[in-house]
Amino acid sequence: MKRLYPNTGCYRSGYFDSDDGHRLYYEESGNPEGLPVLFLHGGPGAGLGAGYQRFFDTNRYRIIGLEQRGCGRSQPFGSLINNTTQDILKDINHLRTLLDIQSWTLFGGSWGATLALLAAIDSPDTVNGLILRGVFLGRHEDRDWFLSQQGAAASLFPDHYELFIEGVEEPITAASVCAYYLKCFNSTDERHRMNALKRWYIWEERLSKVSLPPGTGEFTGHYPLELMTSLAKLECYYLSNNCFIPEGFILDNIDKIAHIPGTIVHGRYDVICSTRAAYTLHKAWENSTLQVVQDAGHSTSEPGIALALCRATRDMSRYLKENK
Repeated sequence: MKRLYPNTGCYRSGYFDSDDGHRLYYEESGNPEGLPVLFLHGGPGAGLGAGYQRFFDTNRYRIIGLEQRGCGRSQPFGSLINNTTQDILKDINHLRTLLDIQSWTLFGGSWGATLALLAAIDSPDTVNGLILRGVFLGRHEDRDWFLSQQGAAASLFPDHYELFIEGVEEPITAASVCAYYLKCFNSTDERHRMNALKRWYIWEERLSKVSLPPGTGEFTGHYPLELMTSLAKLECYYLSNNCFIPEGFILDNIDKIAHIPGTIVHGRYDVICSTRAAYTLHKAWENSTLQVVQDAGHSTSEPGIALALCRATRDMSRYLKENK
């Protein structure tokens, strides 16, 4: 995509071990002497997508990518054991210490934005900037927006929602949807289990963009099986556990990051993560700017989102250089 920076490969990659049975994959790209930025992928369970480095000027940034517990190249794949938000926050801090970084910028979209906010709240002295896309705050209303029968997604996509909730018992809430799918994902019937994984993945895929390419969500042969498995399984597991975050935690603790500069990019027609959440966060966070992209939904592949994120990383690098 012309709006992105040129593609680049990583110059270093490796693993580090947690103290509770996980082995986490990370990689570094760009300028080893540049401004360190941690890319936090979404999901949970999405892993590092191809070309994620293209939101950054590789002359200015030292780009660090981490694959969270249970997904991508991290091991054990798909594991839910010792896999909570607090565990991921420990991993983030472990990686920062391993790479001898005093402070870095956090860049995250969707679930990655949630983690970026939580990591900054947890250790504000280690974060010099935040760039967030498709804000998800982990509250009941945020989960309902995506999953419940009264949510925006169900209202705008009733035909797709009907297929998604087939088999879910009334009342159909975010909790009952997650309970049904978790049961399916643990089924010993391979066909039943795979069908459920595909249905979850396709539901999210169909919501991701304002304009979908022909055939999106109609068949799954072109979707990587591992990605469908980790995203569906981990996303459902986290949502069923309220994302392991106390209700309202991020907004209740926003004062801890009031001094940190941040940019929020959000698609006007995002039906996975609500624009109201992004607006509420911006109003509570005095050092933030909000750009609502008018012709976009949730995906970074939408041109307006991609352009806004590239501008945000450019402006953040200039700000940090001027305010050393």
